[in-house]
Amino acid sequence: MQKTDKIYVAGHRGMVGSSIVRKLQKEGYLNIITRTSKELDLRNQAAVADFFEKEKPDYVVLAAAKVGGIHANNTFRADFIYDNLMIECNIIHQSYEHKVKKLLFLGSSCIYPKLAPQPLKENALLTGVLEYTNEPYAIAKIAGIKLCENYRLQYGCNFISAMPTNLYGPNDNYDLNNSHVLPALIRKIHTAKKEGKSFVEVWGTGTPKREFLHVDDLADACYYLLLNYNGIELVNVGCGEDLSIKELAELVKEVVGFQGELRFDSSKPDGTPRKLMDVSKLLEIGWKANIDLREGITRVYEEDVKNVF
Repeated sequence: MQKTDKIYVAGHRGMVGSSIVRKLQKEGYLNIITRTSKELDLRNQAAVADFFEKEKPDYVVLAAAKVGGIHANNTFRADFIYDNLMIECNIIHQSYEHKVKKLLFLGSSCIYPKLAPQPLKENALLTGVLEYTNEPYAIAKIAGIKLCENYRLQYGCNFISAMPTNLYGPNDNYDLNNSHVLPALIRKIHTAKKEGKSFVEVWGTGTPKREFLHVDDLADACYYLLLNYNGIELVNVGCGEDLSIKELAELVKEVVGFQGELRFDSSKPDGTPRKLMDVSKLLEIGWKANIDLREGITRVYEEDVKNVF
């Protein structure tokens, strides 16, 4: 990948896409193409075809997606499967049509079966039933992986797939109804401290375990994979360590400095019992995470949340 190559980052205003753009710019890649959703509807086949015909990117990073937490995934089920399928199909097919040198597709750890053995290995894909609450999103992401795999098998395209674990960082979504667990906790606990509340309600029992990766670590991993990985198999991207939602809430409470009580609402869904990624393949390729969870949450709170909400 040359510094002058034209790189299209789809989803550049999202948490993942914006971090990848920052990483590429830091490394000296200045020929980066972006479009907002108003400028280019990635669900529109003709519009995407026209964009590729005009811009002819050398490399593509597919970070655009419709995303959300348990509530959003379970409520807007049709939107999550339709929008994500259309985005993937249009971009991956046009990357083939216009002879893109390499494409990186970003999926999610929710592609793995609900009760797959832990930690989650790449070969666990399609070996069991998915978690119902995010099944439409997971199916769309599995389709993206298989698109990359089969365009490679039939046409020889260098399309690779990376599956990040749960992410957090700059440009995260802090909407309490549609956000993921970590940003929701940070905002809830910050608001409780600010308003002098005596307790914070946390969804679920607190027992499920989750792994978290700072989005800047993901961007670093994506850059490394673009330079060093050309395999057909998907690659997990994570830190290889997890903690319970209760432990996470306690950690956020400490970082924020909230003195009140945490109350767990067991009437709310827990989701998948555990989602820890096996990152041995990524370690073998030569990359590992660098940002400690406490350090990352502190950075996010001080820089992105404390003075906003």
